[in-house]
Amino acid sequence: MSLGPLFIDVAGTELSAADRELLAHPRVGGVVLFKRNYVDPAQLRALVADIRALRTPPLLVAVDQEGGRVQRFRTGFSELPAPRRIGQRFDADPQQGLAMARALGWLMAAELLACGVDLSFVPCVDLDYGLSEVIGDRALHAQGGIVAQLAIAYVHGMREAGMAATAKHFPGHGAVVADSHLALPIDRRELANLEQDLLPYRRLIESGLAAVMVAHVLFPAVDPLPASFSRRWIEGVLRGQLGFGGLVMADDLTMAGAAAMGGPLERTEKALAAGCDLVLICNDRAGVERVVQDLRREIDPVAQLRLVRMRGHKHIGFENLAASPVWQSARQWLQQSTAPPALEFPAQATGQGDS
Repeated sequence: MSLGPLFIDVAGTELSAADRELLAHPRVGGVVLFKRNYVDPAQLRALVADIRALRTPPLLVAVDQEGGRVQRFRTGFSELPAPRRIGQRFDADPQQGLAMARALGWLMAAELLACGVDLSFVPCVDLDYGLSEVIGDRALHAQGGIVAQLAIAYVHGMREAGMAATAKHFPGHGAVVADSHLALPIDRRELANLEQDLLPYRRLIESGLAAVMVAHVLFPAVDPLPASFSRRWIEGVLRGQLGFGGLVMADDLTMAGAAAMGGPLERTEKALAAGCDLVLICNDRAGVERVVQDLRREIDPVAQLRLVRMRGHKHIGFENLAASPVWQSARQWLQQSTAPPALEFPAQATGQGDS
């Protein structure tokens, strides 16, 4: 059985009969886990093993484990800092900032992989324009060139642990006030004025980036459709101009930023038609059931190959992590990240956001 283009959620800390039936559908390719799905590492390992046992090839298992405000698994895992801490360390000492980024990327990935989780949707490479509260300290830095350096170091750490990276939220969510979970953000800048936002993607793609998550943000000067539903953005800019050949996924289609595109089925069809290889549909079981039943789009074998390449490769079992010299070294960097240096981000001119 092939892996389908849908990443969906499950209700609790164990699979229900309804979960099992839905996850067995060929349109499903993976599971996104949330805080409600987690108790401790032992429970997580059992849940992931149960999910993987349902299908051949196994479904992929994903989570948002950025650190700071966005860390779904905490008890038994390292408490990761907000990404901004890494940027602040870079401002105080660039070499230390890069070393910290690489170590924390490895730590985040190694702990998840040790529990069987394939991928975390990181790094967030949005720029900190001081406008977006939903991004805020999730941004590594305000300057595109520094975000690129830190993101590459972070991705190298992930890669060393055995995890592929997903850069988000393309083409950028940092210069808008609205939160795409709650509304459709509108960024009125021309494409020529987005070079700093696109720079991290350009550099990461040159470094072998595996996946990109596309945002529900509208750039009317570029295309009348939100980026996640736009062939201009996905096929024209991301794949054409930037030369990206990896996996493209749409951010969660249940977010309000996608609402104008119709119901769950219509949103899914339009995102896939725009060039997305997969979509996330979370916290809407009725919507998922309709999509798996009525979606008629054939599974793209190229997208299938891109998805398979996202599977994680565990190098260290969870029971052996604490004894690993690499884990111990990464934990030392983690301790340094808890107290930010006095140096703050340099000021940067604000881009045009929502009107």
